[in-house]
Amino acid sequence: MDQQILTGTSTSALERPDLYINRELSWIEFNRHVFEEAKADRHPLLERVKFISIYETNLDEFIMIRLAGLKDQVDSKTAPRSPDGRTAKQQLSAVRQRLAPLTQEVRQYWRQYLRPLLAQEHIHVLDYEQLGPEQREVMHQYFEREVYPVLTPLAVDTGHPFPHISNRSLNLAVVITSRSDGEELFARIKVPSTLPRLVPVPLPEHGEDANGNVGNEKRAFAFVWLEQVIAANLQMLFPGFDVWETYPFRVLRDADIELQEDDALDLLEYIEQEVRERRFGLVVDLAVNPSMPERIRHLLLDNLEITEKDLTIIDGPLGMGDVIELMGVTRPELKDPPFTPKVPSFLHNSENLFAAIQRHDILLHHPYDSFNSVVDFIREAAHDPHVLAIKQTLYRVGANSPIVNALLQAVENGKQVAVLVELKARFDEENNIGWARELEKAGVHVVYGLIGLKTHAKVAMVIRKEDDGLMRYLHLGTGNYNASTAKIYEDLGVMTCRHDLGVDVTSLFNSLTGYSRQTEYRKLLVAPVSLRRGMLERIEREIQIHKEHGKGRIIFKMNSLTDPEIINALYRASQAGIPIEMIIRGICCLRPSVEGVSETIRVRSLVGRFLEHSRVYYFGNNGDPEMFLGSADMMQRNLNNRVETLFPIESRSMLNAIMERLIKPELMDTANAHELREDGTYVRLTPEDGAEAFDCQSWFIDHPLFDINENGDFVSTMSAIPSSS
Repeated sequence: MDQQILTGTSTSALERPDLYINRELSWIEFNRHVFEEAKADRHPLLERVKFISIYETNLDEFIMIRLAGLKDQVDSKTAPRSPDGRTAKQQLSAVRQRLAPLTQEVRQYWRQYLRPLLAQEHIHVLDYEQLGPEQREVMHQYFEREVYPVLTPLAVDTGHPFPHISNRSLNLAVVITSRSDGEELFARIKVPSTLPRLVPVPLPEHGEDANGNVGNEKRAFAFVWLEQVIAANLQMLFPGFDVWETYPFRVLRDADIELQEDDALDLLEYIEQEVRERRFGLVVDLAVNPSMPERIRHLLLDNLEITEKDLTIIDGPLGMGDVIELMGVTRPELKDPPFTPKVPSFLHNSENLFAAIQRHDILLHHPYDSFNSVVDFIREAAHDPHVLAIKQTLYRVGANSPIVNALLQAVENGKQVAVLVELKARFDEENNIGWARELEKAGVHVVYGLIGLKTHAKVAMVIRKEDDGLMRYLHLGTGNYNASTAKIYEDLGVMTCRHDLGVDVTSLFNSLTGYSRQTEYRKLLVAPVSLRRGMLERIEREIQIHKEHGKGRIIFKMNSLTDPEIINALYRASQAGIPIEMIIRGICCLRPSVEGVSETIRVRSLVGRFLEHSRVYYFGNNGDPEMFLGSADMMQRNLNNRVETLFPIESRSMLNAIMERLIKPELMDTANAHELREDGTYVRLTPEDGAEAFDCQSWFIDHPLFDINENGDFVSTMSAIPSSS
């Protein structure tokens, strides 16, 4: 990299392409961290397998959205260069070059390390050729009973056009010959996703089936891949023909829905239609094994209307996200030990929750603090006779949502309920459509947000009649109202009845449900109207403070940092000498440690048992620190194209608790952390010689961070963090 001195550099100089890491390549490095967790023997074995599944699932979505988007840009020939100066074509080429060896490394690690380790623990993932005669007979019976009725072989010839290959589908390309004239024919079989990908296999050599015990040893299990079971029994599907060859292949399609909301008369029906159309998106990637001959590859490429650039050759199983099925094996010693999320002591008693909120703000740290406290907030509101109305945003709520059920109960109990359901939450559209219809049917006022914007804010408001008038109770969070993901996503939430925040949230809901054009808020920073400006003003204020007093400090925790204007401001803050600590789990386009530009910036990424998801923005402010939590990452889409909220932490004891008992441990982590280097690569952080690795996530499980004493101050039951870390 050009290391010219940039002291006093102009804004335009800080926009040099070499000062920015490519967004797509940064994401690949993040997913590499996920794969590295599969290599980490500090995790139990089945958890390591789970990380392989997470890696693969992440990669599927990246290909369907980001790689598909790059292909669209290449075709359009009008896309601007990325901040790091690359054309779409150059980015696409770089992404493919980076992904190809990594994809193969994952299979190699599975084959050479994880599979043998599983076998040592009597969990065998076998290829069909490894099965004995008795096992093959059982698999034939399974095929005949469970698989054969589900399959639909599709011929491809002059009378049968090439069939549609659905997104994310695993298929078999089958070559057969007629016994009468020897003619070679081609057929396609879709491997049913409704059946287990890993089929349990009996273990006759131990006298036990796959659910039994191996003498006095550990419980034993064996599995074989479903596509191999199908391939071994294809004669049943093609009687009168000889089956010569079978080759698996897998297709990924463009899943990025292009919405023309201005033309939609009914947004709900429009999104529903677009979701249906997603399965017909253009093919982005065709994955095959090396054994597939050229003639079959070209037959697929031609009929899918793609080129060899869109072909991925994988020496190993395709679609390895399905190895998550191994988590169903009943071997608890090979999984993370379960833990019970805590309920803060002040919520244990029988006191009305709203009375507790009146006495002091409540801070929750999930998954270490139970998400049931949030559910109880809505559930109590649904049944409290003094509650008049509930308003809430819903982005991703999951199936069987206790939050939605509580809202439905509130309507039954005569409360006014208004809910903003974000229909455009990617890959959750169908789920949200279902909830929207059910809520509407029950009488809830359901709205779908603002045209052209996704509503990503995490806000709930309860209006309650008190003796001295109406009171607004709020829950403001960094994560979704999803009880399932709240068990594995790290997030923060605050319950409060502060008046200024209540007025702001009322204005926010009015802008979402009506015709209000609110542009200024008392306390909240709201995208797209004030959040970007608010962040830039505070960074600039910190620069001036540091120049005058030398006490500037910035600490940001987020999922991704891609916005060039925010990065530019952080570069200027670093040039002013401000120490800047960044905890960024995923994408980071900022280059740290560049001489004269970002020497004071340190960036670390935490990838561990739980998904780091909370957003925390801290400014030293010359000894009067300011902190915001919320839903927004520093990305163009969040700042420009979404409704986001950041809310201030106004309790000094709460702010100190977050800094000392959340941020500080995460900055000291030497088990889950990687540090970003100037060249865009990451190095895993390790403890000093002789010290034990410090895992902040395990620490949070064992040491509840937040509680409140009788004076309403935050206290902690956790002992000092080991200084050796």
